[in-house]
Amino acid sequence: MATSHLPATIPRLSVTATVRTGTTFLSPPLNILKTKTAALKLTDHKSSKWVFRLRSVAQEEIPPKPTTSDTQKLVDFLYEDLPHLFDDQGIDRTAYDELVKFRDPITKHDSINGYLFNISMLKKLFRPDFQLYWAKQTGPYEITTRWSMVMTFVLIPWKPELVFTGTSVMGINPETNKFCSHVDYWDSIENNDYFSMEGVLDVVKQLRFYKTPDLETPKYQILKRTAHYEVRKYDPFIIVETNGDKLSGSSGFNSVAGYIFGKNSAAEKIPMTTPVFTEVVDPEMSKVSIQIVLPSDKDKNSFPEPNEAEISLRKVEGGIAAVSKFSGKPTEDIVREKEKALRSQLNKDCLKPKAGCLFARYNDPGRTWSFTMRNEVLIWLEEFSMD
Repeated sequence: MATSHLPATIPRLSVTATVRTGTTFLSPPLNILKTKTAALKLTDHKSSKWVFRLRSVAQEEIPPKPTTSDTQKLVDFLYEDLPHLFDDQGIDRTAYDELVKFRDPITKHDSINGYLFNISMLKKLFRPDFQLYWAKQTGPYEITTRWSMVMTFVLIPWKPELVFTGTSVMGINPETNKFCSHVDYWDSIENNDYFSMEGVLDVVKQLRFYKTPDLETPKYQILKRTAHYEVRKYDPFIIVETNGDKLSGSSGFNSVAGYIFGKNSAAEKIPMTTPVFTEVVDPEMSKVSIQIVLPSDKDKNSFPEPNEAEISLRKVEGGIAAVSKFSGKPTEDIVREKEKALRSQLNKDCLKPKAGCLFARYNDPGRTWSFTMRNEVLIWLEEFSMD
């Protein structure tokens, strides 16, 4: 068939010729200019039938590319829907394909029912606290979210907290404009493929027992957890402080403890909190202060004045801190080595640590087994981005 008789403006055709002789079928593809679907039938002298089917390339099953407005609607939807991941309302299952693929380093499901079952199981075994930080388009059929999740394992007597932070890549089905995949990537491990033994070990090590007193502590939100440290956003808090001697020392503790036990201008007893901080602010780590956090239900001016000139009250403005947690008896050498290792890792990760550090002790060393102690080194960060 000659193509010279076709109009010049007609686009390329996709042609399939089917030869039918008896019960034998041959379907060789041919490429010519495309036009509207047409069919030509030829009959030879032996009554064999030749059927030419001309099919528009535009009618082939090429997925439509979602528009920017369509994707933005899905981004906006995630901001509204994902915060309900573990509450009584739950997520909207109609936004997902029935055969949605869910993967994280230790779990996989291939249907929306399996995905919802996994959510239900986590709600029963843990008390999940899920935080969504952002959602944005990262590909033609892809939205990425950043989140954190703190889960209290209620079936274990000491109720350990498991912390996971990371990103989720949400695939979009261009035919249904629904989510067809959800793949999680944890910040704390390198191998995020299913089934990751690194992921299993990351879960197991978080089950260990740290003794944390049931007392008020400065409020913070975990923004990111890596294999080496947590990044926390601290709310402002009030401290009573005096001079100390060493980062791991206790010099001055009796004075600040005396303040909350009633040795103040109002003879007022103030509830105990945790942790006890020692802080160094100079690069040489020579000037030390020892601090007790005061309850958050009052502002600085509502607390009584100290009786001793060496004791003062101060508001800590809070901010972003990198925190390394460890157990054991915190000798001066150990604490300084932990600070050095944390600072080195922060520099390696291209973060900007400030000079000095805080050392946090949560336990009474005379009443706590060393392997259950909760100790932390905190270094304030100049800036931190969630991107």
